[in-house]
Amino acid sequence: MKKILLSLTLLVMAISASAQKFALIDMEYILKNVPAYERANEQLNQVSKKWQAEVEALNTEAATMYKNYQNEVVFLSEEQKKTKQDAIMKKEKEASELKRKYFGPEGELFKKRTALIAPLQEEIYNVVKEISELRGYSLVLDRASDAGIIFASPKIDISNEVLQKLGY
Repeated sequence: MKKILLSLTLLVMAISASAQKFALIDMEYILKNVPAYERANEQLNQVSKKWQAEVEALNTEAATMYKNYQNEVVFLSEEQKKTKQDAIMKKEKEASELKRKYFGPEGELFKKRTALIAPLQEEIYNVVKEISELRGYSLVLDRASDAGIIFASPKIDISNEVLQKLGY
């Protein structure tokens, strides 16, 4: 009796699962074809390079101070050594704090990325949701972010439709 009940349950689950509709998108492909995303990425790269140069300049300055200290250490009094060590540590700390300010988890780069890219992602999400509701898709997977997809029929990929609805 239990085997029959289990078999019926599995049969019902298989039938209901096959009745659901699925679709795929390729977020990388979509974003590569959205000019605003490319411009936003270019802005982020430029500002990132600028900020990285600032951090590297402070690190270089600290390294130069340390090198000079190493060359002069035999000629310095204990008080002078302490002063130079403190200045070097202050410069290293300043570089570290600047790096955290720009590139930390809640840093300026994160905030700028969120401001530039989040609206684009939201727009794509809304279009995918609209297409899903229109076509009755139960699930839409992102092919680019899921390494678990071994094969998917190109027939269920709606990436080009998403781009078309976005106007690209």
